[in-house]
Amino acid sequence: MWLMLQHDKPDDFVIATGEQHTVRDFTEKAFKENGINVRWEGKGVDEKGYDAKTGKLLVSINPKWFRPTDVDNLWGDPTKAKTVLGWNPQKTSYEELIHIMSIHDRELAKQERILKEASNGKEF
Repeated sequence: MWLMLQHDKPDDFVIATGEQHTVRDFTEKAFKENGINVRWEGKGVDEKGYDAKTGKLLVSINPKWFRPTDVDNLWGDPTKAKTVLGWNPQKTSYEELIHIMSIHDRELAKQERILKEASNGKEF
């Protein structure tokens, strides 16, 4: 956004990686970052993801959250932002982003656990 604000004249830019990934791929990589392998069973809306080691259900599909106006193929072309602004969408890779998000979420979960234990009067 900073690069767009520095540009001489207003214009429209697509800010995207130019890569396409599935929710399944993101889910598998995010769980893997946390030491969990996902085993998939079923098809379509009946598909579920389980912890391969424990068999615990981790992922299920809820049609309630489907977006009726969503398109099947979301894939942004950042060429204009690259050429006009010199923007680099690959500064942080997809895998690095998942790693960063996983670290952040683990830290957040740790803080939430500490607050919950403190509110329950437990010592830690």
